[in-house]
Order: sequence, then C-alpha cells, then structure tokens
Amino acid sequence: MRSVKSQLRWLRPSGPGMMMIKTLLITSLLGWVKCHEGQSMTSEEKTAIRDQIIEMFDHAYGSYMKYAYPADELMPLSCRGRVRGEEPNRGDIDDSLGKFSLTLIDTLDTLVVLNKLDEFEDAVRKAVKDVRLDNDVVVSVFETNIRVLGGLLGAHVMADLLRQQGNRMQWYQDELLHMAKELGHRLLPAFNTTSGLPYPKVNLRYGVLNPLSRTGTESDTCTACAGTMILEFAALSRMSGESVFEKHARKAMDVLWERRQKGSDLVGTVINIHNGEWVRRESGVGAGIDSYYEYLMKAYILLGDHVFLERFNIHYSAIMKYISQPPLLLNVHMHNPTVSVRSWMDSLLAFFPGLQVLRGDLKPAIETHEMLYQVTKQHKFLPEAFTTEFRVHWGQHLLRPEFAESTYYLYKATGDPYYLRVGQSIVEKLNAYARVPCGFAAVQDVRTGAHEDRMDSFFLAEMFKYLYLLFSEKNQLPIDIDDYIFTTEAHLLPVSLSTTKPPCQGNISEAVPVRQEEDLFTHSCPSTETLFPNNPSFAKSIRDSYKYLTGVGRAFRPLPVREIELPLHDHGIEPVEFLKSMGISLSPLNEVAEGDTGSQKGHKGVYRVKLVAEVSQTPEMEEVVPHVVQLISPPFLGQTVLTAGPAKFGMDLSKQEHGVKGSIVKASPYTACGPIDNAVELKGRIALVLRGDCMFAAKARRLQEAGAIGVIFIDHREGSNSEETPLFQMVGDGDSTEEITLALVFLFSREGAVLTSALEEHHNVDVLLLPKERQLGCDKTEKPIGMNIKLSLAEEGELEDGAARGPTLEFVLDKDEVLLKEEELKQEQQSQQQQLYAEAAESDRTEPCSADPSHPPNSGPDTNP
Repeated sequence: MRSVKSQLRWLRPSGPGMMMIKTLLITSLLGWVKCHEGQSMTSEEKTAIRDQIIEMFDHAYGSYMKYAYPADELMPLSCRGRVRGEEPNRGDIDDSLGKFSLTLIDTLDTLVVLNKLDEFEDAVRKAVKDVRLDNDVVVSVFETNIRVLGGLLGAHVMADLLRQQGNRMQWYQDELLHMAKELGHRLLPAFNTTSGLPYPKVNLRYGVLNPLSRTGTESDTCTACAGTMILEFAALSRMSGESVFEKHARKAMDVLWERRQKGSDLVGTVINIHNGEWVRRESGVGAGIDSYYEYLMKAYILLGDHVFLERFNIHYSAIMKYISQPPLLLNVHMHNPTVSVRSWMDSLLAFFPGLQVLRGDLKPAIETHEMLYQVTKQHKFLPEAFTTEFRVHWGQHLLRPEFAESTYYLYKATGDPYYLRVGQSIVEKLNAYARVPCGFAAVQDVRTGAHEDRMDSFFLAEMFKYLYLLFSEKNQLPIDIDDYIFTTEAHLLPVSLSTTKPPCQGNISEAVPVRQEEDLFTHSCPSTETLFPNNPSFAKSIRDSYKYLTGVGRAFRPLPVREIELPLHDHGIEPVEFLKSMGISLSPLNEVAEGDTGSQKGHKGVYRVKLVAEVSQTPEMEEVVPHVVQLISPPFLGQTVLTAGPAKFGMDLSKQEHGVKGSIVKASPYTACGPIDNAVELKGRIALVLRGDCMFAAKARRLQEAGAIGVIFIDHREGSNSEETPLFQMVGDGDSTEEITLALVFLFSREGAVLTSALEEHHNVDVLLLPKERQLGCDKTEKPIGMNIKLSLAEEGELEDGAARGPTLEFVLDKDEVLLKEEELKQEQQSQQQQLYAEAAESDRTEPCSADPSHPPNSGPDTNP
C-alpha cells in the first residue's frame, strides 16, 4: 500500500507547535526502538530471509518471463501465458487482462526496490518496445488504473530518479509517462456519466458508448471501483500538466462523499453510476469498499488537501463505532448500522490494520492483525472468506498481499520483532504450500491444498515488495523509501508532488464542516499518544488476549491415559483393524515413553491403547445438503446426474415433492448482470447463468422478472469441480431476498461444462432440480448397519455359568486397570465360541444411488470478494 515512515510524520501543518510535536514523536520512537534492541532478530537471520525472498522473486518473475511474456499473466501449473480469448473465460476475473503484458508493467518498480536495476532497465525497454494500449479489449477501469496506470507511473518515477543519478537510464526520455498519459485518455470515456461516477468497464480502443465497444450497458459500480482513482489520476495530471484526469477523479470522490448515509456516515458497496442511488447498502471495510477509505487518507498525504483527511476522519469514526468489533470487522447495513448483516469476513480487509497504523490507532490494528495471524495459523493462508468462528467460508487463497502489508506497517511502527516472525511465517508457507516448478500457484482451497492455475500480477507487484522491505534496513535500499507513498497496488509515487507540482486550477474539493473541536493531533499521521505509549510491552499485552483466539497453538496438556491390554490372536475379528476403523491408534508397550513402566506387564503381543479426547468449543458446522441437476430428456434419461450446491434463498427444493423440472436455456447476457435480452425464450424455463460480475441475488431477481422458473449458476473459475472443492450455499446480497421464489442451484465449472455441452449437442435438454437424496432412481436410502456388543465383567479366569468356551474378548476388571484379554483355548472348542451380538437390517439395504463424493459443509460468498 504505502511507504510507512513518510506517513509516520507530520504531513502538512507547520509552525513551533508542530516542531514540538515532531520532537515528541522522534523521542518516543527512539525510546521505543531502544527498548526492543535486545529482542530484535539478528542481522544474519534477516539477511538470510531477505536472500530467500529474492530467490523466490527470481523464481516467480523468471518463470513469467520465460514461460508467459508477453502475455498478461503466468499460468504456473501449465507453464504458459494466459492470453485473453485463448483460455476459457473466467468472467470478471479476466477484466484485468488487456493484452498489455500486465504482470511486466505491474512488477517494474518492484525490480528497483529489490535492487535489480539491470533487470529493471531491460524490462522498461521491453515495455516501451512491445506493450500496446490500444487493443480492442474490454477491461476493468479499476484494475487497469491501479495495476497498469499505477505501474507505468511508478516505473517512470523510478526511471527518472535513476536517470538523474547519472549512472543508468540515460537513454530514457519519459516514454513510460507518455504511455501513462495515453492510457489515461483511454480510461477517460468511462467518466462520461451524468453523475460523474465512472462506468466499471471500458474498451481500450472504442471507449464506452461506441457501437463497437461491447460495453456501456452497465448501470452499477462498486464504491472502491469509483473511489480508487484519485492517486493515479492526480499524479498523472501533475506530471503531465493535463488537469482533466485529476478533475474527474475528484468528482467521483465528491459524489461518493455526498451520497454517504448522513446519519451513519457510512457508504454502501455498490452504487448506480447514473443516478447515484445505492444498489447494495451493505457497509464494511473489505471487498467493494476497501480502497475508497485508503485513498481518502492517501490523497491527503500525496496532494496536501485537508478535505480528504477530514472526510476520512469522519468515515473512520463511523467505522470504529459500527463496523469494528475488536478483533472483528463486520459488515453492517448503512441505514441500520447497529446490526451486522453477515457472519463472515473477506480477506481483503486484511489491509485495514495497516491503514489504522497510518491513522495512529495502534491498538485495534494490533488486535485485528493478531486475529488474522491466528486464522493463517489455522488454515496456512487467509481463506478468501472466513466466518466469525474462524471457519472457512470460501477456501480460495489467491496469494493476496494485504496481510503482509499490514505486518510491514506494524513492524515499522512498533519495531517489535514479533512481526518479523510473522513475516518469516508468510515466507515459509509460500514456499511450502504455493511454490510449483513454474512459479507460485494460487490455492484453490486451503482445506485441501489443491492449486489453481493462476498467479496474479499483484503477487509480484506487492507481496515481494512488502516482504523485502520488512526485512531490509534503509541503507540496504537503492532509494529513500520515506520519500514515497504506496498506492493500493504498492506502486511508488513521490510525496513531493504536492509541493513540486501544484494542484491544477479548479481541482479543489468542497471543505467538510468541522463537527468538533480539533485537538493537538487532528492533523498528525499518526498520533504520538496512541502509537507510542511509554510501554515496551504494549503490543504484546494486546496480542496476548487474542493469542489462542482460534484454539491453534494452545499448550497441550495431556489427559490421564487408561491402558487396555489387547491380544492379537482372535481369528473371528481382527481387534487392531477394528479399533483402527474407530480412529483408535495403538503402540507396543515396549515403545512407550521412558519412566512410564509401572503398568507394563511384559505380555507378549500386548499393546497399549491411548484414548485422548480434545474438547473443542467450535460450534456445529452448518450442513450443506447436496442437490443435483439430473438430465432426464433423451438420450440421458436420468443417467447423467451432476452434483450441485443449494442456495440460502429462493425456493426450498427439499419441500418440493418432485423437485423442479424444465428445459434449460442459456441467459443473454450469460452473466445476467444487465437487462435480459432473451426473456421470451426464458419464460417458463430454467436459465443457465455464468457466475461473476454481480451478485447471485441480483441475477435471480432479473431472471425471475423475465419469467424463468429456475436458475443454474455455473462457476466461472476454470477447472473447479465437486470432487475437489467443497460445496457451499449461495447467499444473498444483504438486502431482503424474500421476493425471490425461483429454484436456485450452483454447479462447479467441470459439471457446468457437461450441461452446456449437452445443450449445444441436443438443443432441447430437460433437467430436474432436487435434493440429491431424492433423485430419480433413488427410491430407498441406505440404512446403516447397526452393531450391538454385549460385554460381561467377571473375575479373571472365570466365565459366566454355561458360557461356551472358545476364542473370546473379555473386559477383565483388575483393581485400577481395565484389561482386554484373550482366553487362549483349544482349537476343538471353536465351534462353541461365545459370539459378539450383532444385527444388521440387510433386507432393506440398497446400494447408494450416486457415487458422487460427499463434501464437508461450508458456506460460500456469492461473488468474488
């Protein structure tokens, strides 16, 4: 996100009072560092980790350049580049790809930070020579701004600095700045709306409203999408002298501020770009809103405009009043902020502790960061979404850098070596669980460890930058990092812009009325009183109360162990295998720990059984009832059955005796995120819809209005399937979903491909949507086999009167011990052996109707956060 020290100082106010406060800050900081000098990680350890980070970067960047360039991204499992249009469509995920060598441009200034100056110069030459920005491609305005425009500007700043130093880049003539200006003009048509909020997508060649643009029908955009333009656009205006960019970005920020809910001072997640009305009123600090708050703070730092800081402070007070429930950050309804609207959090909020450090609010930053760290301990990485009980809500992990970013901020603010250890754990887990021969692969599900053929550009642009800076001293860097601010994509912009490049005429936002008396620290970033309390153990004392938040890492206290002696000679049932099937492990007595020999009997073939129970307070996981899509028209006739996930809203298929039957029709547009073009064709039928671009509930409402009787959502994530990915329940959009009465099911990509292929081949395909247990041809369910075991207690060596003698299992009560002992009897008596009593209802037992695997229960978010 941003350079820390440059934002750990007094930014704009000046005068004797400010000088006094600066002195207090420096004195407090020096005292803090001195208290921790003896606890710091050794320089040798930091050097070793830093070298490891460089090696990892070389592996990732080298793989991209070897196998993927000039493609936008590397596919690390396939060892080839991802070129848009040549790979299966992934929906809105692909909107970041514009055939402009995305990963190369996004990585340019990282090469400088890592002191790879030869590689940087070579990469700049490649970008200038090879990259085109006029491709006939529809791209995300937000992603293109933060990754490509920000990447070009950050690289230009670095190239210009190296050129001024006189040793490198003497050939450079501001080519990257010219490319940035060209791209800025190609993004400007997106702002051609009555409100001033930008369209979410733009065609790089044809703009938005051109008949050839294939876009311009969108009516909504996310708050972060509209509010994360000001840093890059203002920097472009001030470097190029063209005020139009900053003007439009400021206008968008002004609209979002004006449209906030005046009672709560919160903003929603999705807004209509034409009339400024909120489409989704859910408010939080994660996906959909995150970088809007970040850019308010950063716009003040970069541009010196107090309006942005005043707006941020008002928003921040509302966040801490309604959304922050330490250590949790829970979404609320912007008009009714006292009630949380969902019980899960998304991984993008991991940036927020870093922003809190810049704000000077260290205590909640430490609390939330520690909570996130505990979640990574439990699941190896931050799941894309996780519940308030820290269970997986959506298991994907895209190698996002936000947690590393906040770790970097907290270390730079506190000097606490604890955060170096956190950074070390990030490095180790990336190597252990994400590294593959051709780079690093995203994790499809943290519960299974399965990989996804994906390495997003932000992994190189941000993750390695933050990790390298975390383990580096100032004198080990080729630039003075304090002179720069990090954008949300970690691109470097000089904080001197506000003084060396004055604001363009007319680019002034309306001041915010002061609501309360300003104190001494109103314009400090951060406050010395909260950031540097005179207590070396301050951070630790906060962390300790959250140390075992998820139960991971708690010291193990062994329970008393009871021993069972077990003979292994029974020919009717093998006791070891029987016990293993029950999850009980065995170890020979002669292998037990030394000093614990008091109960060893010396019997041959005798094992000790240790039964250890761990008490967990984790609540019952919500059950996900598997559904199916059963193809019933010829030639399938019910033989093709696809496992599907249910929805938490819409028709309850478990209450429909015969399910929902209908012909399938592909919706147009396929994502159903705009007006439905084929409503007549969909009426009375079941719609096929691609996941992505908007919420499940929004799609369902449009299709219900078009007359569809059901919807089958198909995952846009390439290769996802029900065998490797746990089922989840689709959830709503935070608003009431009572009016949605459609039958709704979800298919992963592989199962969805079967359905779409059937439709392409046979044109008229009828399906049945219903719970899996009630699919056609499955009239009976398998009944479990019951087993009753009769046990008798008797004195050792005795049996009940009349009991037949033969190989038996007995529990023998021997003072304080319970022994399981075999009577070794003669072979001729086996015909009269005493049996274990077992009954099974064999007559009603049938084979299961489907061999599809079951899935652990889970709930998933309705779109990519």
